[in-house]
Amino acid sequence: MPKLDRIVESALYVDDLDRARNFYRDVLQLEPLMDTERLCAYDVGGDNVLLLFQRGASLEPTVLPGPDLPQGEIPPHDGNGPLHVCFAVSEDQLPEWEAQLSAHGIPIEGRTHWVRGGHSIYFRDPDNHLLELMTPGNWPTY
Repeated sequence: MPKLDRIVESALYVDDLDRARNFYRDVLQLEPLMDTERLCAYDVGGDNVLLLFQRGASLEPTVLPGPDLPQGEIPPHDGNGPLHVCFAVSEDQLPEWEAQLSAHGIPIEGRTHWVRGGHSIYFRDPDNHLLELMTPGNWPTY
């Protein structure tokens, strides 16, 4: 049986891509890998990619032209409603993240102390997606 190695990309769908770009760049300090009218891709910790899609902009197949560029077809996709993404942070940086959120006027909506010892804080992005910053200790794998 083949096995999955990891999640490479996670996607959120946003109503205002410029507003989302500003939030993820300025508040979460993520660096873009790709930035187009349809999507913005961010490096997360050198291991994962967060994709922000303009809501409704991927309802048709995306044809990639090749031969010197990627070649193929990406099927249509989209999403609605508030979604959830969790970012890994170190225990010693959690207070710095709380200060960063506070400096940008972003309220922390919840806090969790996990049985294994990790901690999480929860807040919203401009599209009402629930974002989480989690320290190690919640999952056996993290």
